[in-house]
Amino acid sequence: MWKTSYCLRVKHLLFYAMSDSNTSYFTNPSTFILLGIPGLEASHVWISIPFCAMYIIAILGNFTILLIVKRESSLHEPMYYFLCVMAINDLLLSTSVLPKMLSIFWFNSREISFSACLIQLYFIQCFAVMESGILVAMAFDCYVAICHPLRHSSIVTKPMVSKISLAIVLRSILLVIPSLILASQWPYCRSNIIPHTYCEGMALVKLACADIRISSYYSLALTFLIFSTDTFSILLSYIQILKAIFMLPTKDTWLKAFRTCGSHLCVLLVYWIPADFAILTHRFGQNVPLHVHVLMATLYLLVPPMLNPIIYGMITRQIRDKLF
Repeated sequence: MWKTSYCLRVKHLLFYAMSDSNTSYFTNPSTFILLGIPGLEASHVWISIPFCAMYIIAILGNFTILLIVKRESSLHEPMYYFLCVMAINDLLLSTSVLPKMLSIFWFNSREISFSACLIQLYFIQCFAVMESGILVAMAFDCYVAICHPLRHSSIVTKPMVSKISLAIVLRSILLVIPSLILASQWPYCRSNIIPHTYCEGMALVKLACADIRISSYYSLALTFLIFSTDTFSILLSYIQILKAIFMLPTKDTWLKAFRTCGSHLCVLLVYWIPADFAILTHRFGQNVPLHVHVLMATLYLLVPPMLNPIIYGMITRQIRDKLF
């Protein structure tokens, strides 16, 4: 009887020891495992081809924009300075995502350290918020150029461009830091497997074995704050722009004014459509297949950096002329 109770006690102690060790392992995971695109693992190599092509086009296109603006003194104007800021941001945003993603697709290198995952998460969110801020700044520049053409050079000066760019960077850094701090503090004891191509914010936080409502609410509030305020600012700018355009005397001046801001409008649509779809499906698309959501969340970070220099190169006459 005594031997039986002793054996049972030893088994219980071993069980609790093993469960404690497992919990401590997942509470502070040294690495996470990125699955890539769940359900499409067999097609990873084929999927990587268009993704790699997008990355190469983004690098070549954005570096070309930077080189043209740097070499041509006639392009040293606020509009093109904002375009250079966007090109740098697009290069950093796509580089934050693609190299690790291609290593998953090509070499099955799925592991990413906990600290590297947090760094990637921070950079992606920071550059995405920065992209939205740059679009607002460019809308403001279009508004001044169309509505106050004679005062444009005195309002949008080089120091003003520097201050706006600094404000965009600081806003992104300060707004994203709380989500990073929260993600680093949660205990992770459910799993260390992330069903995504990169360390996406909510996909990571959902692995935490704690009440993550704070992170969820902050992420939702941040998304609503950024996109509502930035969208409102851009729409307000373009309402004023359209009013000014329709008051112009001839159709030729209409077309010239539309050309001034046409490239910016195209870039807005390229950014808004996949971004809104990815955010809405993540929040409200429970019936959307996981691989569709992952693909859209990935394209949302890759398509704008690829298309932005193409759009500006084709529509903006000054850049197109200098390029040819």
